[in-house]
Amino acid sequence: MAITSINPVTGKKIRRYTELPAGQTEKKILSGHKTWIAWREQPMARRAQLLLKLADVLAKRKDELAMLMAAEMGKPLKDGHAEIEKCAAVCTYYAENGASFLNDQMVQTEASKSYVTFQPLGLVLAIMPWNFPFWQVFRFLAPALLAGNCGLLKHASNVPGCALAIEDLILEAGFPAGVFQTLLISASAVDAVITHPLVKAVTLTGSTSAGMKVAERAGSLLKKTVLELGGSDPYLVMHDADLAQAAAICASSRLINNGQSCIAAKRFIVDKKVEREFTDLFCNEIKKRATGDPLDAATDLGPMARADLRDELHDQVLKNVQAGAKCLMGGRIPDRPGNHAFYEPTVLSGIKKGMPAFSEEIFGPVASIITARDTEHAIQLANDTVFGLGAAVFTSDTETGELLARTRLQAGSCFVNGLVKSDPRLPFGGINQSGYGRELGMFGIHEFVNIKTVYIV
Repeated sequence: MAITSINPVTGKKIRRYTELPAGQTEKKILSGHKTWIAWREQPMARRAQLLLKLADVLAKRKDELAMLMAAEMGKPLKDGHAEIEKCAAVCTYYAENGASFLNDQMVQTEASKSYVTFQPLGLVLAIMPWNFPFWQVFRFLAPALLAGNCGLLKHASNVPGCALAIEDLILEAGFPAGVFQTLLISASAVDAVITHPLVKAVTLTGSTSAGMKVAERAGSLLKKTVLELGGSDPYLVMHDADLAQAAAICASSRLINNGQSCIAAKRFIVDKKVEREFTDLFCNEIKKRATGDPLDAATDLGPMARADLRDELHDQVLKNVQAGAKCLMGGRIPDRPGNHAFYEPTVLSGIKKGMPAFSEEIFGPVASIITARDTEHAIQLANDTVFGLGAAVFTSDTETGELLARTRLQAGSCFVNGLVKSDPRLPFGGINQSGYGRELGMFGIHEFVNIKTVYIV
């Protein structure tokens, strides 16, 4: 069997890779476990030193890695550069702060000495998506390796070059061979890795359906999982919001990575008093984004990652229009040569419960505007979802905005007057069908450790 990468701009084959045979996968797992036995004994300072070196290697190879993402999944170069910079930042963050998160915590009890210590689990399997082919991996990789774990990567099948580049970066930085290994395997071969007795935990970023399958399989063996899944993030625009600012931020959030992001804004819930004005400003902001070749420095939006994903998105748009939604702009597949997986930025209005854009994750450059009667109605609409990844509220009354973010909006990350984003310093993850567990921050590094009690009489 083979894994082939396809350029989403041209539809042409980039390279064909041989899938790893089952016997070779077994050898990599055994090698990873053997490496872990020694790696867990390395001083924390040594692990941190290697993470800092890895940040330097990322910075040195930023241009090359951005070109690779542009070729394999259509990310514009400036976005690719920003992604690699963020990967370097998370390595630096954990190198400088991770040790403090893992220090023993003394607890006063009747014992002569009692404390909590954090010990690595072993081999962790990371199943990662194509939309941020480096960042999604590095936000797991940096804390996991610093904590003394080793990693196995099963990346999305359309970014094999990125997957292999990550292992190469690890080795160039001076980490021992086997600390982090890429497995070029198909989805059907993942089960054997999850169930392998030397694999102690699994982390997955992807669709809700994929997360359910992985959780079921790992759960049957009582293996720890962390799942970052889909989202239909609501952005609430209140009647007192700075509409020009809100429109600019909302457009940026909706079009992050050409809309192919779990935490991109999906549903714009707008107070009826300002809906017309906001919608006009929002559409104008969308029109400012230049669509084109991701290798062109002027390009804001490249193609979607694959033509089949573009076609599925277009089908969702058509279903909404057939159900009564109004297409204010876009909604078409460009009909000209050289646009293999492009889709026009689209704005839908009149979205109501029961339409796909209200209840499903729309994974592409399509925005859905929903009318709210008042604040309470907006909150009700925002929380009327099976997801719970992120949410934002725009209002000039920041005290009320904070109250809504803190207590009323049901999501893992809630922002006031800003777009939802991940940050190495803050925990990131969702609730409900957006998954469970947390990445990043102090909480992220504690996901894949044995939180062990030591008690001395």
